[in-house]
Order: sequence, then C-alpha cells, then structure tokens
Amino acid sequence: MNYIAHLTAVMERIAQDERLNPSHVSLYLALFQFWNMNRFKNPISIHREDTMRLSKIGSKNTYHKCISELSQWGFFLYCPSHNPMKGSTVKMYKFGTSSGTTTGTTTGTTSVQVPVQALVPSINNTNINKLSKQNKQRESKKNFTPPTLEEVLNFFKEQKFPTEEAEPFFLYYQANGWLVGKVKMKDWQSAARNWILRSKKFQAEKNGKLTLHQLHAKPTNYEETL
Repeated sequence: MNYIAHLTAVMERIAQDERLNPSHVSLYLALFQFWNMNRFKNPISIHREDTMRLSKIGSKNTYHKCISELSQWGFFLYCPSHNPMKGSTVKMYKFGTSSGTTTGTTTGTTSVQVPVQALVPSINNTNINKLSKQNKQRESKKNFTPPTLEEVLNFFKEQKFPTEEAEPFFLYYQANGWLVGKVKMKDWQSAARNWILRSKKFQAEKNGKLTLHQLHAKPTNYEETL
C-alpha cells in the first residue's frame, strides 16, 4: 500500500467533491488511521465512540449521516452492526494505484467503479515559505506591543549606552503613539538603535565643533574699545 499515493489521490478527490464538508473529511481520516493501525488489512472493525472521538464529531446523527454518505459515494464500504456487543466493519478502498481503485484485501483485489486518478499537486515550496514569512510579518505588525520604560533602560544598558538617553527615547515615542513618521512602529529595538546612532553622531559633531572653536579662538583684549 503506497501511503503517500493513497492520501494524495484521496485528498484530490475530496477537493473536487463539493458534497463533502469538514465532518466527512475528519471522519475519513479517522477511519484511515484505524486502517493504518490494522496494517491496511480489510475489513476493519470500528466502534462508534472511538471513531467519533478521533474525528471530533460530537453528534451521533452527524456521524451516522457522514459515514453512510461516504460509503454511498465510494470512499469505503460501511457494514453497520446492530449488535451493541459487536462493532461495525468498514472495508477501505485503495486509491492512487496504477490499476485504479481497489478494496485492498489480503486475499486479492476487487475493482470498484470509482474513477480516481492519483494526481500530485505541483506545489512550489519556495512560494509556500515566502507566503508563510509574509504572514508572520503581517502578524508581527498587528501584534506590536510598546515596551515599558524598564525594558528600554535594560536595552540601552545592553547596548552600553548611557541610560540617560533611554528615558527621552521612551517619552518621545510614548507621546507620539509609537509612530515612525506616520507609520506605526514595527520594532522598537531597531528604533532605539537608530536613536543611539544619531545621538553618537550628534555628540561627535558637537565635540568636533567645540574643539575647532577652541583651537581658533583669539585671546580677548579687554583694552579694545567696544
């Protein structure tokens, strides 16, 4: 039994069948798990309580409706038992085989008139990763939480920058609603680093101008007429 080919074919069929709802899908997957635990031998014995619990179906009416419909629509063969001491049986059909759909019994295979093709979807993993990254970025934008003054102070300490600058940074952005221009801030640590860099640059320019002024300063002559 080709596990991957089977599930690929089943999911392709589920996607194309508009009659199915989430309860049908979860019920089929629960039965597939029981089949897997039974080493893909047919038929398998099932109990309603266990199947409902695994498939997350809480209504008995929904359970009986879905399992009967899936059997009617050719996903498996359901044989209900009216004896409470004896479980019902399900004969699972194999999908995704080269010869078509089969029942998958140990004594042989029986053809079933269910036209199913094992189609492998062409999925670009790069695009999936890109979409996942974009979704995470959107979530981070939505979930931005302003820092506390204590967090800002600790961050400035980690950057080995005077903490006297931490409070002005915090108060400035706290007052303007944590905006960078007109856009909501995304990463306050990055904004704090920019603040530190600008402060260092400003201090360096200030010190440079002061030194230059002192070097070219002329001594004051108090005898000159004002």
